Amino acid sequence: MTPDTHTGRPEALSCTGLTHVFGETKAVDGLDLSVGEGEVFGLLGPNGAGKTTAIRCVTTLLPVPAGMVRVFGHDTAKEQMAVRRLLGYVPQQLSADGGLSGRENVALFARVFDVARRERAERVAQALAAVDLTDAADRLANTYSGGMVRRLELAQALVSAPRLLILDEPTIGLDPIARTSVWEHINAVREATGMTVLVTTHYMDEADQYCDRVGLMHRGRIRALGTPTELREGLGARRRAEGASAGEPLPSLEDVFRDVAGSGLDDRTGGFRDVRSTRRTANRVG
Repeated sequence: MTPDTHTGRPEALSCTGLTHVFGETKAVDGLDLSVGEGEVFGLLGPNGAGKTTAIRCVTTLLPVPAGMVRVFGHDTAKEQMAVRRLLGYVPQQLSADGGLSGRENVALFARVFDVARRERAERVAQALAAVDLTDAADRLANTYSGGMVRRLELAQALVSAPRLLILDEPTIGLDPIARTSVWEHINAVREATGMTVLVTTHYMDEADQYCDRVGLMHRGRIRALGTPTELREGLGARRRAEGASAGEPLPSLEDVFRDVAGSGLDDRTGGFRDVRSTRRTANRVG
C-alpha cells in the first residue's frame, strides 16, 4: 500500500482527480486528497463546497465518473463490495429508526453490513458498549436525547468494525456537552482500534481540537491543507508579511476558513433542499 506523502503512514484513502457533475454544476472538480492510516482528517468548507458529494463517492453511494478513489488500495468503482466492508458511515441526515430500540437499530445495521450471524449479538453489544448505550439499549430510540441519537448512529457505523469511519457533520444540532461526548467516544474507539476517521464539520473548534490534519475545500477542490497549527501559523506569517503587527494574536482556524472560502455565499452554496434537510436533522437530534 502506498504511503501517504504527508504523514508517511500507509494510505487509507486517496482521491486522484475526482470529478462529479450534477447537470451544469461541477460539485467536485479534480479533487486530490490523501488520508493516512490511523489519522483523523477533517474535510472543511462552506456549504456547496463539494464535501458531501466527495464523501458519497468514497462510500460508493455515488459513481466516480472521472478520476479515481481508493480505500485501502481498493478501487471504489471496481470493488464496491470490498470497499463497503471496510467502511462505517454516519451521514448528516438522521439514520436511526425511532420506532426501534437502540439494540434493534444496531442489529439491523449488523445485518446490512453482513456481519456473520454467529457474531452479531456480541458485535452489537460491543458497539453499544463502545458508545456507552448499554443501559439504554432496549429503550426505543425516539426516547433518546440528541446526543444519545448521534452515539447510537455511531454504534451503527461501528458494528462492522470498520477500518475507515466517515462522519458527515456528526455533531450537528447538539449542545456543547453532547458534542464533547460524541467526540470522546469517537476518540476512545480510534485509540482502541487504530481506525482512520474522515469527518466533515462546520465547528472549527472541533476541527482544531480533534483533527490531526484538515483540508479546506472550496468550489470542489482542496485549497489549503495541513495541521490546524500549520494553517493558523501560515496565515499569521502572511499577515505579518503584509504589515500586521508582530504582537497580533495567532489567527484562529475560523480565520483560515474565512481567508480560503471568503463569505462562501455564492451560487454554489446548498439550495433549499440542503437547508431543509440540515435543519430537519438538527431539529430531530436537538
